Amino acid sequence: MDYKKSGNAKQGKNRPRHQEHNAKGTNKNPYGARETKSELLTRMKAAAEKSKQGD
Repeated sequence: MDYKKSGNAKQGKNRPRHQEHNAKGTNKNPYGARETKSELLTRMKAAAEKSKQGD
């Protein structure tokens, strides 16, 4: 077999077929956009109060 004429290896087979809507580094989910612990706690407390009022 003439390996010189066989061509290059195929590349890019291990990538996703589509873009995710919330992929890292996009406008919806930019790098470093993780909320701080205090912001998380205030959001969780507000959700808990809202669920208490709903009962």
